[in-house]
Amino acid sequence: MTSLQDKIVLISGTGGGIGSEAALRFAEQGAIVFGCDLIAKNHQATADLLESKGLKLYGSGNVDLGDPEHAEKWINDALNQFGRIDVLFNNASAARFGNLEDFSVDDWYYTTRNELDHVFFATKFAWPHISNGGVVLNMGSTAAWRGTTATGKVAHSATKGAVVAMTRQLAAEGAKRNIRAVSISPGFIKTPGTAAFISNPEVKQQLLSGVLLNRLGEPSDVVSLAIYLASDQASFITGSDFVVDGGMLAT
Repeated sequence: MTSLQDKIVLISGTGGGIGSEAALRFAEQGAIVFGCDLIAKNHQATADLLESKGLKLYGSGNVDLGDPEHAEKWINDALNQFGRIDVLFNNASAARFGNLEDFSVDDWYYTTRNELDHVFFATKFAWPHISNGGVVLNMGSTAAWRGTTATGKVAHSATKGAVVAMTRQLAAEGAKRNIRAVSISPGFIKTPGTAAFISNPEVKQQLLSGVLLNRLGEPSDVVSLAIYLASDQASFITGSDFVVDGGMLAT
């Protein structure tokens, strides 16, 4: 068992993909997991999965973290139930993709709301209640570090670049309270949200063309790192972004 035993871990986007995997793996490590998802049935499916393994997922669905009132309520619900926050894993996100000339203003606002506002609102309301030695773990992306011709992602690149930069600032502001802030920037990971790209052979091949390990990432590849970074074993790590991309940025 890691040093996550009995830690209160809040994970957003627990309804599928990386969030569902994180809920399961953190609970297996002894953490008390409080999650949320926009879609209630998806959150419940993860809760049912954990229950089948003798574990528990707290929290609820129908939580829109792009709405500050929803974000504040999610944080307060966790505090009312457990009294503190040890780890905040800002995982939930949603984006629209397209080349700039075809990208609408609505697409831009949708992406910034669901990839950047999510992180700010949840962190803002959690921040005063994060325990000494606590961790804010944000989900970045390799889109913060490079462009690609595989698919247009101007808004996604902007928001994830902002998340990585915000993480560094959170580390600076949190140091005096012994709060660490780190981010993880995955490459292309197989999740429900990326299924449309995987189903297109041409796009899939473009995405794989620069990956040294010649495979798509799995949610477990990301969550294994997240568990370490959230634990006390990583107590000297803050302000850094960790890339999980199969070697894509090395080419």
